[in-house]
Amino acid sequence: MTTPKRRTVSTELAALAMGVSEATIRKWASRGKITRYGRKQRAEYDLDELLALREDEAPMPTGGRQTPDL
Repeated sequence: MTTPKRRTVSTELAALAMGVSEATIRKWASRGKITRYGRKQRAEYDLDELLALREDEAPMPTGGRQTPDL
């Protein structure tokens, strides 16, 4: 059985996908929140891991009805 190929993106594209700065992506990697791949001079991040993280951190809908402004 073959393992699916990892889809990786650059720091710049990871930041764009997550709506954060490149510095935040690097900080998350150093703290172990996301996995860093690639060489020393070229960091890459797993796109599927980033998208899963984005789903986990999405705000939950509050439900119920909204009251109109009076």
